Amino acid sequence: MFKPAEGPVRLQTGQRYLGLDLGTKTIGLALSDAGHRIASPYQTLARKKFGQDAAELQKIIAREGVSALVLGLPVNMDGTEGPRCQATRAFARNFAQLLPLPIALWDERMSTMAVQRMMVDEADLSRARRAELVDKLAASYILQAYLDWIDRQPV
Repeated sequence: MFKPAEGPVRLQTGQRYLGLDLGTKTIGLALSDAGHRIASPYQTLARKKFGQDAAELQKIIAREGVSALVLGLPVNMDGTEGPRCQATRAFARNFAQLLPLPIALWDERMSTMAVQRMMVDEADLSRARRAELVDKLAASYILQAYLDWIDRQPV
């Protein structure tokens, strides 16, 4: 039975995390460095059926040496979980049946808003360019927050 990691998922140096920002139309991806310090935007996948999405993710996981996933959990601002959280948990549960990697769920509140604000205020990107980048940047924001949190946890 799938149970998301409740504590820190610690990887050995050399292994990598893959961060996912699951949207209804796209999946933003971010990849950690082998030292678990930096999350970098990686790619945005157009959502298809679960089987096709999972197959594409499995290829990336194999190619990049990924050993754990960090999925953004879209918790409501008041801390409750709605249908999007249920969909994310279902995705994690179904994916874990295909590939038994540790999966951490990370509260992603404000990630997309923070990234959009940065793209407008600091990078002055056009609307079209922001739409192209937002998902993988949000995944990077989520993964970086997780890496920073892991770093602060006692061993």
